[in-house]
Amino acid sequence: MPGGRFHAVNGSRRMPEPHRIGSLTPSRPYAGGVTRDAPSASTEASGAPAQADPTTGPLSDSPRERALGGVYAFTAYFLWGFLPLYFLLLAPTGPFELVAWRIVLSLAFCAILLTVLRGWGRLIAIMRQPKLLLWTGVAGGLIYINWQVYIVATLSGHVIEASLGYFMNPIVTVVLGVVVLRERLRLTQWIAVGIAVIAVAVIVFGYGAFPWIALTLAFTFGLYGLVKKRLGPSVDAVSGLTLESLWLVPVATVILVVVGTTTGLSMGAAGPWHALLLSLAGVFTAVPLLLFAAGARRVPLTVIGLLQFVAPILQFIIGAWLLGEPMTLERWIGFALVWLALIVLTVDSLLFARRARGVSDVGELT
Repeated sequence: MPGGRFHAVNGSRRMPEPHRIGSLTPSRPYAGGVTRDAPSASTEASGAPAQADPTTGPLSDSPRERALGGVYAFTAYFLWGFLPLYFLLLAPTGPFELVAWRIVLSLAFCAILLTVLRGWGRLIAIMRQPKLLLWTGVAGGLIYINWQVYIVATLSGHVIEASLGYFMNPIVTVVLGVVVLRERLRLTQWIAVGIAVIAVAVIVFGYGAFPWIALTLAFTFGLYGLVKKRLGPSVDAVSGLTLESLWLVPVATVILVVVGTTTGLSMGAAGPWHALLLSLAGVFTAVPLLLFAAGARRVPLTVIGLLQFVAPILQFIIGAWLLGEPMTLERWIGFALVWLALIVLTVDSLLFARRARGVSDVGELT
């Protein structure tokens, strides 16, 4: 697999090591992104029969499957890119009420999916493992912060800064790999990190505002990715989102009670069209996640790493041209530096993946 490392031992090839977080890794966003999932180890432990789960089932490595995976992943990022327009259509719903409904309705949608996919056995098996259950709670807390900040940014006219956060996410992931996992970076990766730091400095000192939205989104999702990496294949995509949403239900309940007793809930009070759109929040949250999970299992990580820029590019276009958010010279310079850092990081990752494939080919021939 591109991005992994192969070793030739006694004329045979060992399995690749897990993908290093220091190279270009898949991201997304804000909608509760999922790392590359393998079949859940908890299925066997639960005694439940294996089901044809599109996010966890066995796959062939045929060109058709890879092409299908590319379509799935692109569609996921494409949908994520247009989420700002969906959230803006939900006015007059405020950002806190919107996140609360998103949590509750995501849980309801996941319950339907678990029933259709016969995945309740996997979910129960995970819930019987306290350590896994606790880590899903940590993931839920991180994704709540990510969702809340993103929706506040979208509804307050900061879509461009939110897109900057997802442009910066691969760079932040590299930094977290050094700080948390004690990984060693290649020279080009250090150069990319340095350029990104300069970009933040330009925005802070030139534009006169600290990009807290962008950095919060980048770091919360980067940490969320680390937690998902920790969970690994033991928690499949649907079960993971179900448990994360379940942990957040008390938070959502408090928010809905507070909003209901103060300004009043907008659900059902702003007309049937608004109620219909708001009721689809769970679908708009879960569907891209499942498409991403299905796609990430079929295509190399380098492909996912390139496709991940579809969402922030669309968000940037929406913010700058459709919504008319200001782009000062300092902002253009800051964004240009971030894009330069991403180019350096992407080229480095592609070259690293190519070298890894070369080593695997030598391993097969020896």
